[in-house]
This record gives sequence, C-alpha cells and structure tokens, in this order.
Amino acid sequence: MFNDLLLKYAKLAVIKGINLQKDGLLVINSPIECSDFAKMIAEEAYTVGASDVVINYNDEKFNKIRFNNSSKEVLSFTPDFERDRYNYYVEKNAAFLSISASDPDIFKDVDSDKISASQKSKRVALEKYHDACNSNKNSWCIISIPTENWAKKVFSEASSKIAVEKLWNAIFNVMRLNEDDPIKAWNTHVDLLHKKVSELNSHEFEYLHFTNSLGTDLKVGLVKNHIWCGGEDTKQDGLKFIANMPTEEVYTTPKLDEVNGIVFSSKPLSYCGNLINNFSLTFKDGKVIDCKAETGLDILKELINTDEGSNRLGEVALVPFNSPISNSNIIFYNTLYDENASCHLALGSSYPCCIKNGEKMTKDEKKIACANVSLEHVDFMIGTKDTNILGVKANGEEIQIFKDGNWA
Repeated sequence: MFNDLLLKYAKLAVIKGINLQKDGLLVINSPIECSDFAKMIAEEAYTVGASDVVINYNDEKFNKIRFNNSSKEVLSFTPDFERDRYNYYVEKNAAFLSISASDPDIFKDVDSDKISASQKSKRVALEKYHDACNSNKNSWCIISIPTENWAKKVFSEASSKIAVEKLWNAIFNVMRLNEDDPIKAWNTHVDLLHKKVSELNSHEFEYLHFTNSLGTDLKVGLVKNHIWCGGEDTKQDGLKFIANMPTEEVYTTPKLDEVNGIVFSSKPLSYCGNLINNFSLTFKDGKVIDCKAETGLDILKELINTDEGSNRLGEVALVPFNSPISNSNIIFYNTLYDENASCHLALGSSYPCCIKNGEKMTKDEKKIACANVSLEHVDFMIGTKDTNILGVKANGEEIQIFKDGNWA
C-alpha cells in the first residue's frame, strides 16, 4: 500500500507537476535523505519519455559542518561551474523538480552572517536559473517528503518512527494521493482555483486591506494591470505545470511603494535552517521600517537587508482558513505547506506572470511598473481564523473578499 502511494506520488509529480514532455530533460534537486524517492521520480520520468534525468543532491548536515568551519570569505564565493551548469539546463529547456525537506532547526547555532553570505552568493550566481523559473521560461515544481529530523520537529512527542509515519500520512492526504485517481482530483482542484482567479481579476482592485485580532492592519496596493494567478501555471511556450504541490493559493503582485501599516505572522517561518517566530513587520510607502520577533530576529534582519528589494513585498496570496492543510491542524515548519494553510505575503521579488506582459519585462521595466525586484522571495504566513480582507477599487467601492478567515 505504501509503495503504491509512493508510485502515485512520483507519477503525479512528473505528469501533473512539471508535465514532463517526451524527450524532455529533467533536473531533480533533492536532499540526500530523499535519494530513494528522487530515483523513483527519475524512473517515472524515463517511463514518460525523458531524454535524460540529472539529480543534484544536497547534504545539509555537511553544509552545517562547512558553515561552522569555513570563513565568511570562502562561503561568499560560488564557483563559476555551478552557475554554468544551471545556465546550461535552462538553455536546454529543462524541467526542474525540487524536493523541499529541510530540518527547520539545523542551522540555529550557525553564524547568521555566514548563512546570509552563502545564500546571497548562490542567488547571484544562479540568478539566470531563478529568473527562468520565476518567469515561467522553464517548468518547475516543488514537492516534499518526510525526513526524520523534520518529522520530529512537527510531531515532537512521537518517536522518530511514528513521527515519520504521521508526516507521510499528512502529506499523502493533502496531496490527494488517497484518491483513486490523484491526477483527476488535481484537475478538479485546479479548476476551482481558476474560477476564483477569474472572479478576482474581474474586479481590478486598487488595494487590499487586511485586518485580524493579532493586530494586523495593513493596506497593500496592487500594481496597475496586475493579474491574479493560481492553480496551474503556463510556460512561455504554452505548456501547463503546477509550481507548488500542494497549492491552495491565488496570488498577485503588490505595488512596491504602496504598502502601509503593520502585519503580524500567524505561523513560524523556517528560513535557512532557522525558525523566525511571532514576528511583525511595519511598512511605510512599501518599505519595512521596523521589525520585531520573539525568536530569530537577527535572521529576519539579515533577510530584510539582503538587497534593495528584500525589504519590500513581491507577492500577496489568499488562502482560506478552511483548507485541507489548515484543517489538519499541523504546523509543518515548511513554507511549502504552511503557506498553503494561510494567507501570506512574500518579501522580495515579484512574479512576472502576475503583471500584464510581465514575462517580457526587463528588471528596469518591472521597477517602472512598480513591481519589486530582489534576489530573495520568501513567503511568510499572516492568515488567521478571523482575518478580514477588503478589496478597494479605484472609485472607492469596497468588496468583502475574506470574512472570518474564509472567502466572503
């Protein structure tokens, strides 16, 4: 039974997630702990006609050793061959499938300056790769499976074995793998998201106003000619794919200089092997002017100060409180899941697909359109069971979008 579900998962990721085509090239980015599943995905990719599959493994336990023993100067350098390798994959029209399954606490005792330096260096080196994914030049998909340390963080009272089993069950459920035909179930789900996208696009809101009992009181301006997206994404050549699995969100682009007020986090943010918890951000004219956090404040400040755009918003996303992941009552400590249990915002770069003709814009043109540009794109969760959202049009008309955490 378990192996049957794993096979369903691999098929779903290849066929519905990245929608791999015959003779296509697949690049899998995987934690070394997930190697068995990565190889199962590779076999499925060859079954549907892949010309080749490449697996890049990441070992975060070794990374911690390196962080603790290498200098900041060494960690600030990314070799050209890493850049060239990913640029080659981009030019070959590769599909990218990433498995997100980090230990949320693994780098909690590591110098945050070293983490920040390493992250920034890699983002700069792999900028073409990230831009190709963000602009839908290449198809891409992020999925996840349990690892022992992650599962123990989620289910801390259980033994390692039971924790892993419980996390598998939760993932199988939210990924609709218990359905007789998961691909059909996902088609139905995507259609529902597309209907909500169409409804929001019909309003052409000027800004959204978020409030809740945590103290959030935030007005988020939306760029002119913004587009709401959700469900399936579309490559520039017209091929459909799903970037995040699971996904429950519809999202668009904030106006980089028209975000004002304060917003409070509703779930912990796992960022670079550290947890940032119970934090708030205060915005004025689009920019973060103050931040507070119960834990992880230094890491939060490092994120905000990455570059010119990392202290502004690049995404606003709506997710009902009554959604499968939220209803599981599990804090996953993994953004892929937690962001799909809660309305969220993202610090950093905006998605070109959320602006009319955005895929054709240069970075300077995006800025002129008031869409944010940054090396970062980090989602953080803000939705609660009493979140209310008003959409306000240019003529002052107000539409209740969310009432008490769900679609109005």
